[in-house]
Amino acid sequence: QDAGSRHVIEIHGTNRMYSCIGCGEEVTPEEGQRRLEAGEEALTCRACGGPVKANTISFGQAMPAQEMHDAAALAMSCDLCLALGSSLTVEPAASIPRLANRAGAKVVMINFAETPQDKSADLVIRSSIGETLGTAMKQANF
Repeated sequence: QDAGSRHVIEIHGTNRMYSCIGCGEEVTPEEGQRRLEAGEEALTCRACGGPVKANTISFGQAMPAQEMHDAAALAMSCDLCLALGSSLTVEPAASIPRLANRAGAKVVMINFAETPQDKSADLVIRSSIGETLGTAMKQANF
């Protein structure tokens, strides 16, 4: 998004906004930072007093249904799926490269560690994501 991407599906949520776990009241990261720097030990909601956290999906929370649907649809219609830095062990997000593979897309994994899906990938690269993609972009003159 910072680089200009307009179609980003955040299946694991975002830290670009915080919200109250109780009532959903939103707090910008800047406001949260100001409050913490002013001495609040933990962010609480000004409306209901509930805990405030980044809008990321924590372990045990349900994945967002619409985002998962959109990601699955794109996986089943893409030509290339890049799995970058993921263990591919936690469902349902781990299913995305499998869906792409079954639909005929090429699957490339860049990861230091092995994953359960390495054998079905078209290419597995054990290296730094940044270095690998940086080299690829330079070679492609991007």
